[in-house]
Amino acid sequence: MTRIDAHQHYWTLGLGHNDWPPPELAAIHRDFAPGDLRPHLAAAGISKTVLVQAAPNLAETEFLLEVAEREETVAAVVGWVDVWSTTARSDLQRFKRHPKFRGIRPMLQAIADTLSILQPEAIRTLDMLPELGLRFDALIQPRHLPVIAALADRLPDLQMVIDHGAKPFIGEGILDPWRADMAAIARRPNVWVKLSGLVTEAGGGWTVDQLKPYAGHLIEIFGPQRVMFGSDWPVVNLDASYEKWWIAANELLQDLDESAREAVFSSSAARFYGIDA
Repeated sequence: MTRIDAHQHYWTLGLGHNDWPPPELAAIHRDFAPGDLRPHLAAAGISKTVLVQAAPNLAETEFLLEVAEREETVAAVVGWVDVWSTTARSDLQRFKRHPKFRGIRPMLQAIADTLSILQPEAIRTLDMLPELGLRFDALIQPRHLPVIAALADRLPDLQMVIDHGAKPFIGEGILDPWRADMAAIARRPNVWVKLSGLVTEAGGGWTVDQLKPYAGHLIEIFGPQRVMFGSDWPVVNLDASYEKWWIAANELLQDLDESAREAVFSSSAARFYGIDA
């Protein structure tokens, strides 16, 4: 099995195109490059990753594609374009020339208007993605789940994945309405989900037992074939480490059979992002 980390980041703070993470997030307020991640990948037996944008501008995507050209472990890049812009098509076509460019991620969690992704300009852009062989990563909060369900119905050919399980309120122990809304969206066959980011939503002092109701629900409603493991490194360092989350993820999936675990740790991401595994 070729293990795949379906969600990780790199950034170089001095380049000027990213203003996150801020200094107050001391654990991750520094540069993170492939050399920093390789030992963690080796320890977990992971050989390929999906590199995901962390800043909402075109320079970020260009930076990630440059990294991907040099770094063999990066199998796919999820970048950013302004989906509401008249230049979206040309930007997508330009990035598509890079063989590792696989999709885009509008940072919807940071936009006050929950319905923004349903605006006509955004729909026109997202409707281009299937014909270009590209996917849509949804960085969202629970408030967006009905919106993403509507988007999945509007664009049934658009393959989309929900990052970090839509960031449920694990720290507060709140399951509803996230649980029902997630079950409703899982009935759309073009929507997938990442088992990632849960420890950050749980906060310091998290336990595996605290994560189980959320991770178990995702596995149950989507099935292993539409769930993919992601580290969310280095953001995971805010409340854990790569190794601690890797161990926790394996414990959360310990009741699955071998083929189901293979799906979560490998084939789901490979099929979704078009990665040779």
